[in-house]
Amino acid sequence: MNVSYQWLNEYIELDGLTAEELAERMTRGGIEIDVVESRNKGVSGVVVGYVKSKEKHPDADKLNVCKVDVGTGEELQIVCGAKNVDAGQKVPVAVIGAVLPGDFKIKRAKLRGVESQGMICSAKELGLNDKLLPKDQQEGILVLPAATSIGTPISAVLGIDDEVLELDLTPNRSDCLSMLGVAYEVGALTGREVKLPSGSVHDASLKTEGLVSVEVTATEQCPHYSARYIKDVKIGPSPQWLQNRLMAAGIRPISNVVDVTNFVMLEYGQPLHAFDADRVSGGRIVVRMAKDGETMLTLDDQERRLEPHMLVITDGNEPIALAGVMGGANSEVTESTVNIILESARFDGGTVRKTSRQLGLRSESSVRFEKEVDPSRVIPALNRAAALIAELADGLVTDGIVESVSQPVEPSKISVSLQKINGYLGTELSSLEVRTIFGRLQFPYEVGAQDEFHVEVPTRRAEITRDVDLIEEVARLHGYDNIPTTLIHGDVIQGSLTKPQAIRRELRKRLTDSGLHEVINYSFTSPARTELFPSLTEEAKPVRLAMPMSEERSVLRTALLAQLAETAVYNRNRKNESAALFEIGSVFHTDEEHLTRLPQEKHRFAALLTGNRTSSAWNSKALAYDFYDAKGIVETIAGVLGLTDKISYAPAQPPHFHPGRTASITLETPAGPSVIGYVGQLHPALQVEWELADTYLIELGLDVLYEEASFEIEYKTLPKYPAIERDIAVVVDTEVAAGSLTAKAWRTAGELLESVRVFDVYTGERLGAGKKSVALSLVYRHAERTLTDEEVTSLHSQVVQNLEQSFGAELRK
Repeated sequence: MNVSYQWLNEYIELDGLTAEELAERMTRGGIEIDVVESRNKGVSGVVVGYVKSKEKHPDADKLNVCKVDVGTGEELQIVCGAKNVDAGQKVPVAVIGAVLPGDFKIKRAKLRGVESQGMICSAKELGLNDKLLPKDQQEGILVLPAATSIGTPISAVLGIDDEVLELDLTPNRSDCLSMLGVAYEVGALTGREVKLPSGSVHDASLKTEGLVSVEVTATEQCPHYSARYIKDVKIGPSPQWLQNRLMAAGIRPISNVVDVTNFVMLEYGQPLHAFDADRVSGGRIVVRMAKDGETMLTLDDQERRLEPHMLVITDGNEPIALAGVMGGANSEVTESTVNIILESARFDGGTVRKTSRQLGLRSESSVRFEKEVDPSRVIPALNRAAALIAELADGLVTDGIVESVSQPVEPSKISVSLQKINGYLGTELSSLEVRTIFGRLQFPYEVGAQDEFHVEVPTRRAEITRDVDLIEEVARLHGYDNIPTTLIHGDVIQGSLTKPQAIRRELRKRLTDSGLHEVINYSFTSPARTELFPSLTEEAKPVRLAMPMSEERSVLRTALLAQLAETAVYNRNRKNESAALFEIGSVFHTDEEHLTRLPQEKHRFAALLTGNRTSSAWNSKALAYDFYDAKGIVETIAGVLGLTDKISYAPAQPPHFHPGRTASITLETPAGPSVIGYVGQLHPALQVEWELADTYLIELGLDVLYEEASFEIEYKTLPKYPAIERDIAVVVDTEVAAGSLTAKAWRTAGELLESVRVFDVYTGERLGAGKKSVALSLVYRHAERTLTDEEVTSLHSQVVQNLEQSFGAELRK
């Protein structure tokens, strides 16, 4: 919004306050002023002159010799090359000694032997933006109205001794998209009185109702529509003062009637539109939604295809305007217009915004309607425009207003206490100070018991809806600089991570250090993917989103593995065949078909290994990932969390895992064993379908691990005494897990057994069907003395004996 300082001064007295000082005060009050720009770009010594005669230059076909009267009693001879210069014109004349923008000084000169005593100026030479001039003034010299007084400084005639404040408004301050709104704001900041313009209309005896009818079928999109009828207007150029006001605001003058509608829009913030009444069939105005496929030609000569969500003004048959956006060419005010229907209305901001954006039509009118106009100004703005058209276009305003009102708007009433105001701001304002502030805002109020303010907020400030909004008004008018500064006080505690946060951070570090890459997938997935992998601890039904972005993202995930597999396929499609990925994220469970309560959110860890662990080289072959790489990740996690001795594995066949290469992971807890996840190979059918190499998967529930994990580190001194190592190979049934053998060894040997590991597994015909050989290496050591061979032999024999008794094991010879 560009605000002319001179124009603003008509509504509020600005004496003693320069434009720069006003800008500073408004900025500190919450309305930021980006620029204060002078309209005078360096013009001095230029006055209004009268061209008494024009003759051709004797030695130049394109030059004219003019005799010009500038009101000094001396006739000046000026050589001018403009095509449109002519005798009888009032023009801007730069006399000898005048200065034009760019520090261009006018001197006495000779042009092709003829003396020139000045310069007749164009708008561009005066520093004006010629794009804002009427079209007939954009070429050649600037021709002034015939009534302009000779000798008057051009700066006074064109109003360029003015400064323009460029307001950078936030969306909530649409009230300042008008001169009156800015005047109210300045009045609140300075305590000065706002003077409202006169809108009195001298109505003719002829009734408006007989000439115009209004029907609104889209009452939600147009809650208020009003119209006046003006007869016998004379279309022509606007007076210079009106053109100056529009150009200062950045709007090009067109004609007196159109310029009045733009002037009042800037003044009141209420957009208006003038229709040629003789081109509106029967004077009938029907406001409705557009029909599908309907078209209209707008004022910019573009044919627009309309859609049913667009609001249009029609004559009962065809559209004559896009409501709040742009008028139609079929009802445009032209030089031949005689009678006018003048519209003032309130249109729904959302409807105007959607229409404007879809059609790429953004106008001063649509900007204001998008942010909602003040409903109380619809009629005052209509009357103000009608009075100006009657004055400037000699129109006759008929008696009465035709209107349709479906949603009357009343000022809102808000209560706030003095105690709450001071409590929020940390101030000690008195009741009188707050009363003064509300008075400067021109907010009517009553004061109740215990200094409770009951405030009536004018409709021009629709963004004020709560008591905290009133407190903000008090704060900015009291002055943000006057609000006392207080130090933050309170108990200071050292920040730290929660246990789950610390666990997740440590897991990420360990796994990325081990060469895995962390991925982050959407929490949204498709229903088909939720059926791929088990939900670990209980049956989980997917939670469907109310407004999904697509079917592929329509439910909340119940497991992480499906999306990890999708990530691996995405990489494989881009020639990245090998991947080691993990994700720590949330899954969502519910047991309801139709959600009535919030779903359970559970933390999960998942990993995927596919392709080769190491690439081939000249001296080595590529090594593919296998089951034990995946199991090693689980063991790493167990070691980090201090749960190595509480984790066990058992064969399992969960859906979509390889039926013979998958194990469940069980954690011993105080409540008993709990299956917390699975580790295994992806089912061969899915590997083929997704064109993946052998792929290994892990998914763990983290919630139980959070409870059981321990970060305590036990330190042991280096052993002082030697160890004794014994190896055995036992033949057992193939169903016997090697882990069961090592667990039995631990329980039998007790504290003297320092370690036990499997170093070989063999199957073959020599052992017989259904048999395998498992070789174990056992290390014995005492912490305080050297073990004797007899002690180790006896203990080792017990281990072998227990293996034989528990598993039917036979020593392999």
